[in-house]
Amino acid sequence: MFDGAGILDDYAVVIGPDHVVDVMPAGDAPHGEVVFLDGDILCPPFVDLQVNGGGGVLFNDAPTEAGLATIAAAHREAGTQTILPTLITDTPEVTRAAIDAVATTAVAGIAGLHLEGPHLTPDKAGAHDRGLIRPMGPDDLDMYLDAARKVPRLLITLAPEAVAPQDIATLARAGVTVSLGHSAADYSTAMAAFDAGASMATHLFNAMGPVHHRDPGLPGAALSRADVGVGVIADGLHVHPAMLGAARRAKMGADTLFLVTDAMAPFGTGATTFSLMGRSVRVHGPRLTLEDGTLAGANTDMLGAIRVLVEDAATPLRHALAMATRAPALAAGLPAPAGQMTRGSPLPLRLARDLSALKALA
Repeated sequence: MFDGAGILDDYAVVIGPDHVVDVMPAGDAPHGEVVFLDGDILCPPFVDLQVNGGGGVLFNDAPTEAGLATIAAAHREAGTQTILPTLITDTPEVTRAAIDAVATTAVAGIAGLHLEGPHLTPDKAGAHDRGLIRPMGPDDLDMYLDAARKVPRLLITLAPEAVAPQDIATLARAGVTVSLGHSAADYSTAMAAFDAGASMATHLFNAMGPVHHRDPGLPGAALSRADVGVGVIADGLHVHPAMLGAARRAKMGADTLFLVTDAMAPFGTGATTFSLMGRSVRVHGPRLTLEDGTLAGANTDMLGAIRVLVEDAATPLRHALAMATRAPALAAGLPAPAGQMTRGSPLPLRLARDLSALKALA
């Protein structure tokens, strides 16, 4: 079993109808019905800080209680019980609707809100609508400060070129998790933003300037700081396994490298196309592309990403599992027991020993 921090052998997890009652050495377990794992793996439910959609619903198109319920249900089926629904670049009106929906939702597993944009760099827009990208203004800042008081956890992805350092500092002091992404920032600009209070980088290597030996850029800045959480998309398409391995080694021991799915509306469905802000996106298995070939989010689940890390990027199993559980929870400041398996935690996941599937506990 993996409890969020490490692999425990010869342990028992005592479970009730809907939660973990206790975790203890197997010899201390009380009498009762026993399920032996036979080499399978027990771990906490997954945590995903970048979920654009699922179950056929894109959050931008349905920033409502019903939309949240459909998206959360699709990810719960794949083992992810804690998510930050993610709104990509949109109008202020849609942004306010998303804030209100998360602030008032009763949907289980919605841990807060991730606003990815609109304060990005147009040249690094990726699949975002360039026409809606803009610098942060006073009205935007006021909206986010108000949102920080309403939602359990607010994460905002922004480009430091589009937001003044003093505004980053103001957001951080208000409890907002500020993440740098969709940015062409050089190393010094990125470091200044981290010094101002940014504490995360969004989908490392994607939609940001490259690493150069004379200018490490935003990726180099994020990897060089132990106080910065770094999200990665490990679908085998967005980042080469060799770079996944390099990033893990750079962050080894810091518990600050974590997985995100960047899932879009087709997640959990058999859809072959979907609409993203009025543009057609084609689904080719895990690859989602606009008509010009631009990657438009991802179509993988956490278990698939863990398998890529272990099989293709030579990642120790405990590190890969931590990147899907404990590490994202810590990076976003989510309260316990998110990402952990301990007394009072949600029911754990049972993974096949070859990481091919989720299995029932009994």
